[in-house]
Amino acid sequence: MRQFFLCKAAILLFGLFAVFLPSCTARIDGSLSADRSMVLSVNMSLGTRMAALIRSLSAAGGQTDAPVLDAPSIARSMSGAPGVASVTLRNTSTAAIEGQVRISQISEFLSAADGRGFITFQNEGGAYRMEININRANGPSVIELLSSDVSDYLNALMAPIASGEEITRSEYLELISSFYNRGISDEIASSRIRSSIEFPGAITGIRGGTFSGRRATFDIPLLDLLVLETPLIYEVNWR
Repeated sequence: MRQFFLCKAAILLFGLFAVFLPSCTARIDGSLSADRSMVLSVNMSLGTRMAALIRSLSAAGGQTDAPVLDAPSIARSMSGAPGVASVTLRNTSTAAIEGQVRISQISEFLSAADGRGFITFQNEGGAYRMEININRANGPSVIELLSSDVSDYLNALMAPIASGEEITRSEYLELISSFYNRGISDEIASSRIRSSIEFPGAITGIRGGTFSGRRATFDIPLLDLLVLETPLIYEVNWR
């Protein structure tokens, strides 16, 4: 299992936001252009216990010298994902990365989860609407589009977003605690993904976040994304 499997998903998934990075701090800022291209600035780091877990998994696979998160390897892997134009990342520490991701066409990002409504656009007379919908039905498809490594790892973590299994947040944390340890489950429970995105027009309404002018802000508990006990639906309307 390669040491960069976590962050590949963290940057890519969620179209605007990026993220299947268990136990992390993640900040993603970006802008969506009128032609539906997008630029994302990414800054993220692993929690202490999750970093230690990855080191042990990497060591078991014979990899002992590489960073926990290898920015060049992550960038190479991500560059081939559907809808991604370019990826430039660098390590700020052995368990932290920062950089930029350019998406050529957000409506084609990850091939829209094989047509299952991961990202949808509407344009009615100059009124625009974008919706992101992640649920247990399309979650595994999104993961497969990102990377088989990510799918394998999230299955090892028994994450419902990869397996589609019906389980509650509390049941999932208990499962992780018993399989790994309480420290890992606590880090997952406290991890959040914070994102601020500028849209090409004045925002008129939002679901799942807040807005001011053309900028939408989202604060997403990672546990909600991993478990999908209820579908995650985010919507932005603008003119």
